[in-house]
Amino acid sequence: MSRRCKKALCIIPSVNKVGGIAGFTLIELMVAMLLGLIVIGGVISVFLANQRVYRTNAALGEVQDSTRMSFEMLAQNIREAGLTGCSNNGQVANVLADSPNNGGNDWWANWNNAVQGFGSDTVANPALTVGVATAQQVAGTDSLMLLNAADGGLSVSSVDMAGHTLTLNGSSSDFAAKKVMIVCDPSQATIFRASSYTSGTSPVVGYAMTSGGDTINCSTGLGYPTVCTAAGTAYTYGANAMIAPVAAGVWYIGHNSAGSTSLYLDSVDTATGTATPQEMVRGVTAMSINYHMASQPSFVLASGVTDWSSVDAVRVNLTMQSSDTRAATNGSADAAPAPLQRSYTVTATVRNRVN
Repeated sequence: MSRRCKKALCIIPSVNKVGGIAGFTLIELMVAMLLGLIVIGGVISVFLANQRVYRTNAALGEVQDSTRMSFEMLAQNIREAGLTGCSNNGQVANVLADSPNNGGNDWWANWNNAVQGFGSDTVANPALTVGVATAQQVAGTDSLMLLNAADGGLSVSSVDMAGHTLTLNGSSSDFAAKKVMIVCDPSQATIFRASSYTSGTSPVVGYAMTSGGDTINCSTGLGYPTVCTAAGTAYTYGANAMIAPVAAGVWYIGHNSAGSTSLYLDSVDTATGTATPQEMVRGVTAMSINYHMASQPSFVLASGVTDWSSVDAVRVNLTMQSSDTRAATNGSADAAPAPLQRSYTVTATVRNRVN
């Protein structure tokens, strides 16, 4: 074995017994492993951080998409509340037998409350059931009833005053006997229940007082103001008057089949009075609603509304939650993972009540 020395420093190369140069020493291997672990730890740390950022961004995108969808549907329905299809002069004759004019108490027969809300500080919404079963309302959340002329209306071709019928132009699958209809022209509108309906290329809608032995209209007079007698207030709708079914629905927060909560729309079939809940947007955990009355300075809760017919704007606040239950840690390093939550607010004007 050779030796090379310079002053006090000697370098003695390691030689194996066979005659070649030796491999790494144990210390060198340990140092290399330590450095490798440090690099791997850094890579894992970056990967986990990126994964968390991705999950948070994905959850935020999901919440924003759900919010956008909720507000588009809600705001459109609020804007259409009280819509007759012709004008906004407020002259609406309601000749339904179950309307307030005749002592009825079906909420969807009261056009004066085309917008009506309920909150935790008011009486319970008569159209909903609070509970924990699927489609039942979540306790402590607000709800909103809305009435309007449905999309897809037709125009009137001619009127038979003696036979109490309206002949229409075109056809629609939304029309049916005993459905609540609204017919209007630039002067006024009338809400009635169809006593009959004959489909075809020129369908015919009847507005007699009775149908199948049941009193469905309190008058055959379609004029404003409403007088619930046989003749009532006479009025004849001319050609090109518009007619459409009345759409009645309740927006609320309900329990869904997945064990979470959703935004629901409870739609009423006015022919039978049957309400069908439909899950609209999943992940909505709470809804609070404020209302603005004409000539009032600020928005108020449902309990502060003194005249629902004067409500001209609605402000809705929704709390949204991501489906990913590990998308957020609430800003704390040691906090347990949780769903991402955000609250958003939209204000919609009731267009039929604003000049």
